Amino acid sequence: MLTRRFDLIVFDWDGTLFDSTRLIARCIQAACADLGAAVPSDRDASYVIGLGLADALRLAAPELAPDRYGELGERYRHHYLASLDDIVLFDGTLEMLGALKERNHALAVATGKNRRGLDDALRRAVLGGYFDATRTADETASKPDPLMLHELMRELGSAAERTLMIGDTSHDLQLAANAGCASVAVSFGAHSQEEFAPFQPLHVAHSTADLAAWLARHA
Repeated sequence: MLTRRFDLIVFDWDGTLFDSTRLIARCIQAACADLGAAVPSDRDASYVIGLGLADALRLAAPELAPDRYGELGERYRHHYLASLDDIVLFDGTLEMLGALKERNHALAVATGKNRRGLDDALRRAVLGGYFDATRTADETASKPDPLMLHELMRELGSAAERTLMIGDTSHDLQLAANAGCASVAVSFGAHSQEEFAPFQPLHVAHSTADLAAWLARHA
């Protein structure tokens, strides 16, 4: 029988469990266009995913007047809410989470979404029962500040060396490093595999099936 290495497994949301990366990038681009700001490239719009919305929009539209970021956020939310039905879980996500619960791992979410957005996504995906705790960027510090992970570890009674962070961006991996936790990256989200190298993740998964198989063997 395999020995359990991690008591707590923390997932990022967008681009890790939810196939939403392209949609979020399009909504950022559309919001910038609405305000007459320079529209970021696909790469630049995707790069900011995982940060809190305010931080993401400041990076995506750095030339915008500071007093217009609230308006930019409203336009982003307009486009995103109009497209919620376009978001789907990556194939195999439910099966992977179910297998982890059967092995008695505590599961959590650490996301740059706000609380309302995450709760709505959990409800739509019927995922609420899988997670023991969640944290969003509007109720704690945004990634890569380690506070989000520190709070989850405290709540669920897991030491840093027994906690694994899984995400699709360098922000997620920097979060794990700042909190003293191990990380696993997925290459099918917002950031490229080359951007993960400085953080030395234990594994880079190229599909949910690949991630599930690694977790079954090594987590």
